[in-house]
Amino acid sequence: MIDKIRYPIGQFNMSEDVGVEEIKDLITQIENLPHKLANSVGDLSIEQLDSSYREGGWTIRQVVHHIADTYINLHIRIRLAITEDKPTIKLFNQELWAELPDAQTLPVGISLNLIESLNIRLVTLIKSLSHSELNRQFRHPEAGDLNLKKAIGLYAWHGNHHLAHILNFRKSIGL
Repeated sequence: MIDKIRYPIGQFNMSEDVGVEEIKDLITQIENLPHKLANSVGDLSIEQLDSSYREGGWTIRQVVHHIADTYINLHIRIRLAITEDKPTIKLFNQELWAELPDAQTLPVGISLNLIESLNIRLVTLIKSLSHSELNRQFRHPEAGDLNLKKAIGLYAWHGNHHLAHILNFRKSIGL
């Protein structure tokens, strides 16, 4: 049962290839995330934002700030892969980042605005990529070489994954 709570849409399959035909749908998923995310938290109280979506999990506030952190990283990783030859990306300790004071205390609107603004640049950039650019890679220190198609798939999954956490939390409190 914990896996369904922890991974409500299942785990991302890193071995599955992302086809060019899937990219449009993935871009749409990324493009729609800011609106869906804002709608999912817009009516939550401070107490609800500071509640965990599962036992031992982050608060809803931390999840929203985490999504902003990952959007920033995705934007940088794509730009690096386009402009450098298979750069090794820098990882970030998402657990420690979620414990930083800004992730625990700032209003979610700050990250929602950041996500919405960055999303415009991110989606514009992704939509402009040629077939050969979509095959460009970056080196992930833990996962190995990832092409941009797979990275787009991963981040579309990631946004939907955390959105599902929030939506499941809403259901659990009767919203």
